[in-house]
Amino acid sequence: DTISAVRPGARSESIASYIDRLNSLEKLAVSFRGVKSAYAIQAGREVRVLVDPDDVSDDEAKLLSRSLRDRIEEELEYPSSIRITIIREQRFTDTAK
Repeated sequence: DTISAVRPGARSESIASYIDRLNSLEKLAVSFRGVKSAYAIQAGREVRVLVDPDDVSDDEAKLLSRSLRDRIEEELEYPSSIRITIIREQRFTDTAK
């Protein structure tokens, strides 16, 4: 019964509490320094966090994922696990004429 209960859609959940959980997950991620945006995806089972590469180094991105994990565990209630993905990307574009 426990295994069946954690699969998505097994228990009826109000749409309002579902949306509140996703919003709180995104707001928590955006509260960290250097975070540009955050998106809760896969029914709240994953959060993707986009950081500013000028503000956050590779090492800081790793620490950010751990800090976010700790705060999620402390502050939020969720049915199973949540994967945290930090995306730090730089793009350089030039045009030759």
